Amino acid sequence: MMGEAEHLLDVHPQKKIPKSVYLIIGIMMIGAFLSMLNNTLLNVALPSIMNYFEVSTSTVQWLTTGYMLVNGILIPTSAYLLQKFSIRRLFLTAIFIFTLGTITAGFAPTFSILLVSRMIQAGGSAILMPLLMNYMLVSFPIEIRGRVMGMMGLVMFFAPAIGPTLSGWILEHYDWEMLFHLLSPIGILIFIIGFIFIQDKKEKTVVPLDKISILLSSLGFGGVLYGCSSAGSLGWGHWEVVVSLTVGIICLLIFIFRQFRLETPLLEFRVFKYPMFSLSMVINAIFSTVLFSGMILMPIYVQNLRGVSPMDSGLLMLPGAIVMGLMSPIVGRLFDKIGARILTIPGLIITVVTTYLFSQLDFEASYGYLMMIYTIRMFGMSLIMMPVVTNGINQLPKRLNPHATAINSTLQQVAGAVGSAFLITVMSMSTKNEIAESMQQNANASQETIQQLTALATLHGINSAFFAATILAVVAVGLACFIKRTTPITASVEEQIMNRKI
Repeated sequence: MMGEAEHLLDVHPQKKIPKSVYLIIGIMMIGAFLSMLNNTLLNVALPSIMNYFEVSTSTVQWLTTGYMLVNGILIPTSAYLLQKFSIRRLFLTAIFIFTLGTITAGFAPTFSILLVSRMIQAGGSAILMPLLMNYMLVSFPIEIRGRVMGMMGLVMFFAPAIGPTLSGWILEHYDWEMLFHLLSPIGILIFIIGFIFIQDKKEKTVVPLDKISILLSSLGFGGVLYGCSSAGSLGWGHWEVVVSLTVGIICLLIFIFRQFRLETPLLEFRVFKYPMFSLSMVINAIFSTVLFSGMILMPIYVQNLRGVSPMDSGLLMLPGAIVMGLMSPIVGRLFDKIGARILTIPGLIITVVTTYLFSQLDFEASYGYLMMIYTIRMFGMSLIMMPVVTNGINQLPKRLNPHATAINSTLQQVAGAVGSAFLITVMSMSTKNEIAESMQQNANASQETIQQLTALATLHGINSAFFAATILAVVAVGLACFIKRTTPITASVEEQIMNRKI
């Protein structure tokens, strides 16, 4: 990984960068990889944890929901933290908090302590990815930024690739605690290495902190994330969902309005005045929803309807995730040469076709066919996110990079929650309507027939959700046609843009 990073600048020897930069990036990539691996490892273990502590499905889901909420609350503050503190201080603090939560979780005697430990983990991991992304943006020239960002894709996609399979293997041979015991010593080692080798210094910077903005941001993003994550199980009309979304949306609107009035905002929403950045965020939000469609719906289909084991379900998706991770550095190099649009449009077309094929599932599709289509789909998706996001950020002046990375990470969290809730809602409504229609036609059906009809209705619901994702992907294709290659603007142009009314 370090050798690859050093090679990045071979084509630009005049822009020699200290070796310490590569070392810091390598250390931070391992830390970010660890935090992302942690998430996918635990998802597979939720049934085991539920049985161990004798808690309900809705209760155990808080291990995921709580983690997501803390991330959603803390990530918007990362722009302030990146401006206020040094890379060394932020990274060591983040990896320390994450490792502390991991150690505590591995020895948790009760579910409550495990939940608190997970939220401590989230407090550390929330900073790691924005920190890595921002450091890469400021450390390398724009000419090779695609290749650098492509390396980050190895972290973003390879960790989720191996997570479910690794977790399945561990759970077959050990108890769920081993998932945390495995990560704890690695976290300690990364902290020690970071303490020794990350020695950057930062001049004392006075960055005012608006506490009201933090409160509004926490209530806003937290409310939206909780409401959307709960809607899938409780329904959109449930009072918890309605109250949470209402409070969240109102607080978000007040938060955004306040940022435009502050001289030093917590999040600089004026970045959306830059057209390519705004376009990239919209496409990225759609992309996140379409990506989640495969991650959510495929396990339901293969496990619940086809009787495939969780281990085999993870193996089905493994090749696609590995392809996505391995393609990321290649796509990064191509981006530097040909730009985002030439990569994104073919990638989205592949995504449209493969997602549509998944909307035509039946009970006869072979394991090999599903693996092939899923792998091709992930190949197409590997051409989308990094070029789109990098192209959008490339339009911004360097001082706005912390805000751009914070907004991008926050948007991914929100889009993931909203997208997941949307897809589950489409699936649930379609399934219910199909069951109701089938029962009207088969009023005196036997129990076996009812089970068959329920399975058919569920399949119809999954297909409907995939079709909805297909439509979203088609919209993204249209938007991608407007992508233009970008470079950072001049100070005079920036002043004109920032003073422009929205």
